[in-house]
Amino acid sequence: MKRTIQVSRILEILDEHYPKNVVCYLDHETPFQLLIATILSAQCTDDRVNKVTPGLFKKYPSVQSFAEANLSQLEEDIKSTGFYKNKAKNIIACSQKILSDCQGIVPSSIEVLTSLSGVGRKTANVIRGNIFHIPSIVVDTHVKRISIRLGLTLHTDPTQIEMDLMALLPKEHWIRYNTQIIAHGRAICVARSPKCSICMFLSVCPFGLKKSFEELPSEAHTALEHGHMY
Repeated sequence: MKRTIQVSRILEILDEHYPKNVVCYLDHETPFQLLIATILSAQCTDDRVNKVTPGLFKKYPSVQSFAEANLSQLEEDIKSTGFYKNKAKNIIACSQKILSDCQGIVPSSIEVLTSLSGVGRKTANVIRGNIFHIPSIVVDTHVKRISIRLGLTLHTDPTQIEMDLMALLPKEHWIRYNTQIIAHGRAICVARSPKCSICMFLSVCPFGLKKSFEELPSEAHTALEHGHMY
């Protein structure tokens, strides 16, 4: 299948089965809250982060309150999200820099965002897409896994995957590709034991087709290898 046809079909299927509107899975009321929630989401589920942030944002209601937070106390406050020592240190440093260099306002520039402690391209693109509506591709674990399985990239490095997807996908699909793929990754194309037999992408998915072939009985392999119908 030609790449352009495959990509068009993938996008059609996504729009047929998943909402076109952009969905943010991290609860927040302000750009800064989303920034903090996204930092916390590294190596952690969105559900877990959403259980921690209501109390966290009540205790630390502003950029300044995070900037002035006691490190050991903040570590305790976010402990259940994992990697809490690094996250706490980064959140305080990030908040301090936003106060000192950005007038307390979350920036939209990817260069400035990625200069903040604890903010890589994934986190920066979450902010750019959800807050500033700037077309961005967020390579989280679902986008990485499924884009590789669909054959849209041969890379495993998130930055290179982002570049590959930017080259393949129309810009108007970038943001919703993120949220649609996340939904698909949670429901069907899970990391272990993906549900390929009921997946709507099976006809355009090299991984699914290979897996389906391998699951056929041995006599089917022989028939197909000799060009016979099974």
